Amino acid sequence: MRVAVVDIGTNSTRLLVADVHPDGSITELDRRTRVTRLGDAVDATGVLSEAAIARVLATLDDYAAVIEDLGAQARPAVLTSAVRDAANGPEFVATVERRYGLEARAIAGSEEAQLSFLGATSDRDPGDLTPTLVIDVGGGSTELILGAGRMVEFFVSLQAGAVRQSERHLTHDPPTLDELAAVGAEVASLIDREVPEAVRRGAARAIAVAGTATSCAAIDQALEPYDAARVHGYQLELTTLKLLLARLASLDLASRRKLRGLHPDRAPTIVAGVIILIRVLEAFELGGFEASENDILRGVALRRAGAA
Repeated sequence: MRVAVVDIGTNSTRLLVADVHPDGSITELDRRTRVTRLGDAVDATGVLSEAAIARVLATLDDYAAVIEDLGAQARPAVLTSAVRDAANGPEFVATVERRYGLEARAIAGSEEAQLSFLGATSDRDPGDLTPTLVIDVGGGSTELILGAGRMVEFFVSLQAGAVRQSERHLTHDPPTLDELAAVGAEVASLIDREVPEAVRRGAARAIAVAGTATSCAAIDQALEPYDAARVHGYQLELTTLKLLLARLASLDLASRRKLRGLHPDRAPTIVAGVIILIRVLEAFELGGFEASENDILRGVALRRAGAA
């Protein structure tokens, strides 16, 4: 089945068009990402702004043409943290469905976590029962999923994301040490409150998906242009991540936008995103993570095609 999946997140709007085969393998035909910042100021105002909605709709105009050209049979669209939190979120979901003919729905954090785990582990041996933590740092929330093989044992959606924490705490350019500490303290507190200690001691390795993690892998390799093949499977140690944070936090926004390996549109939120990754790894006592290009897009494609 040919499936076109649209993921409308707090920070970016993404598209995957792929053929899902009966054995669960996937052939990707097109994959696109655009930073649209749908969640701008949602944490403070409680609504999606007209400007942010316009950015997403302009992106979907472009994606709709790709979907039509490739003749996708199924066209699911998932909307996540910003839409869940916004008073006008249901109205926006209806607009996306009506205007583009997508199977649009806002998904709960629990489903987001399960789909991210499915995507991240989809190309791995299902018989590998190594306890694995999948980390999905989004714009408005962070999903933590612990499982083995294809089975999820624990998941939580934390109200901490790269956009949300940037807006709450990082007001100076470059950010101050106190601001950086405030992000870390809030994330650590959320983990301590919402993830049982036994779960935090249960992971043997970590896979990190989405823009923060893949950006870290690209920056560490100074990739220009971005190369998904070199990012996928790249290992980043916690010590390297801490050095990267120090480097990013010392730069002003204009300088971060010029950094090799970092898309300029991710520069405003990358510092908070890296802090979240660090705090998660520390809480789970893990020495690093493997970056993965396989994420919720792939999970939705497999689920929609009935292959998982």
